[in-house]
Amino acid sequence: QVQLVESGGGLVQPGGSLKLSCAGSGFPINKYLMQWRRQAPGKEREVVASISSASGVINYVPSVKGRFTISRDNAENTVYLEMKSLKSEDTAVYYCHAPTPNLWGQGTQVTVSS
Repeated sequence: QVQLVESGGGLVQPGGSLKLSCAGSGFPINKYLMQWRRQAPGKEREVVASISSASGVINYVPSVKGRFTISRDNAENTVYLEMKSLKSEDTAVYYCHAPTPNLWGQGTQVTVSS
């Protein structure tokens, strides 16, 4: 079964860190553009970070630049999102997404609160 399986979400205090993982099952992550998206309550889903397949070009939404790092481990067939200096506005459900072939993970909740 082709799927993306996320893990690593949770509750963290402002200024804290979390690392999300997205493991491909039956899906070779290294061959595709991969994104992390998030959806906060009452807001549209937005792309937070992306990493291309061959060249590894990386992009971030301005609000997370310098705080979040996207990476890919081809041997583990996993994409990561390391999040530091977390803020309350980072609270959202985070999704791993492969735009082609429009494959989504199940989502993992990140809550930043004291």
